[in-house]
Amino acid sequence: MEDWKKNLYILTASVFIVMSGMTMIIPFLPLYLQELGVTGHREVTIWAGLITGINFFSAFLVSPLWGRLADKHGRRLMVLRSGFGMAIVMVLMGFATGPWSLFFFRLLNGTISGFNPASIALVSTNTPKQHVGYALGILQAGSVAGTISGPLFGGLMAEVFGFRTIFNITGLFVAIAAVTVLLFVKEDFTRPETEEKTSTWQDFKKVAAIQPIPFIFVLVFIIQFSLIGLNPMVSLLVDELSGGTNSAFFAGLAVSVMGFANMTASPKLGKLTDRKGAQYVLFGSLIGAAVFSIPQAFVTELWQLIVMRFLVGLCLGGLLPAANTLIRKLSPNGMESRTYGFSNSFLFLGSMFGSMAGGLIASAVGIRGLFLIAALLQVIGVFIIYYRVIPKLREKRGCSSG
Repeated sequence: MEDWKKNLYILTASVFIVMSGMTMIIPFLPLYLQELGVTGHREVTIWAGLITGINFFSAFLVSPLWGRLADKHGRRLMVLRSGFGMAIVMVLMGFATGPWSLFFFRLLNGTISGFNPASIALVSTNTPKQHVGYALGILQAGSVAGTISGPLFGGLMAEVFGFRTIFNITGLFVAIAAVTVLLFVKEDFTRPETEEKTSTWQDFKKVAAIQPIPFIFVLVFIIQFSLIGLNPMVSLLVDELSGGTNSAFFAGLAVSVMGFANMTASPKLGKLTDRKGAQYVLFGSLIGAAVFSIPQAFVTELWQLIVMRFLVGLCLGGLLPAANTLIRKLSPNGMESRTYGFSNSFLFLGSMFGSMAGGLIASAVGIRGLFLIAALLQVIGVFIIYYRVIPKLREKRGCSSG
């Protein structure tokens, strides 16, 4: 088997394990906070939001730094740093003595996290360019599968082992994934002979000067904000449509069916990206996401919502892999990981602001209005691709052929 394929399959399995572990705590986080002494519904809700959000915020801040180190020392090293670091922090979370200590460990986790983004950078830079779309689609499928499975595993295991033990188990599995990468993943990396002393801001200006990279960063933010960050609000509409009967189950189903569709479509749309061009897959997928987001504001039956979520999930499978493929092709030589680092910062911002703004928007315009605003953002993204991304790429192709 070719090295790039072996790396891809091992990293996909490792990403599945890590993403499962990272999402295991979602079902019982409020309950764990109560065990740590937080009382009252309002206090638990506030602490849960803070502890969830601080992870994204710290990851947003340090992502460019890890990208810089990856370009200097190799992407595989960043995967290992993140894997072993998160394994230790996950175990420490099981020894939290109160909400502040758990808050600190989540802050630390976000600071050293980045297993999935580092794996994307490693796969994209060590895969032949004609197969990058397919490879990133497979990796995306592994990530989404882990995100779907994690809450299910976490909920079941918490019932059997208790909350604190879950953190130890999760840390162990993340460590196993890191050891697997250490033993079996190889990277074709040549350290730069000359090291240019630049600041993060100088690096960003150099990357952003390459068109249409800044617009792709904006698209990543829009995708994450409108399709991922707003996910927690779906449970409110599920509760309304189900009449309060089995709301938790159906809310989980509505999120899971979107993830399952994403996982199924990612490899196929990745192959299409390699054949037709990432910009066209990105364009078509975002149109589809907008079209299927609008009816969610008008559904009257639960099954209608679930069908629409499934169709949106199919479109989502082509969005981030296509965006990452474009970033790989456009990033300056020797700055691939830094470019991904900046892109990941926009992604984490989308997750953070989507989670924070979802509640505010829903309180102002209602949960159904939330879907219309999400669709509006996606339509804006469609115009950005049509008027900014595709023309710029055509200009580049014309210049290179000329």
